[in-house]
Amino acid sequence: MIAFQRDLEEFEKWDTQVVGVSTDSLEDNKEFAGKNHIRFPLVSDKDKTIKKRYGSGRVTYLIDKKGIIRFKQKGVPDNRAFIDALKAMP
Repeated sequence: MIAFQRDLEEFEKWDTQVVGVSTDSLEDNKEFAGKNHIRFPLVSDKDKTIKKRYGSGRVTYLIDKKGIIRFKQKGVPDNRAFIDALKAMP
């Protein structure tokens, strides 16, 4: 999340909305965002609805405006790979 915050302006240049999702509570997300100066939305998935749909573990998705997954990366996000995928999107 901190890496996405660091490159948030670059993502915004590509008309991209960054959203963080975790199973932590809203209160925990708010505390984390404040402590780490996160300016994008953090969603609480306490009931694991999103996790069930998209999978568990550290996975980052690039989803287009139609809801189609255009890029998926497991593990620690590589922002350069995401930005390159954004540039290549139709």
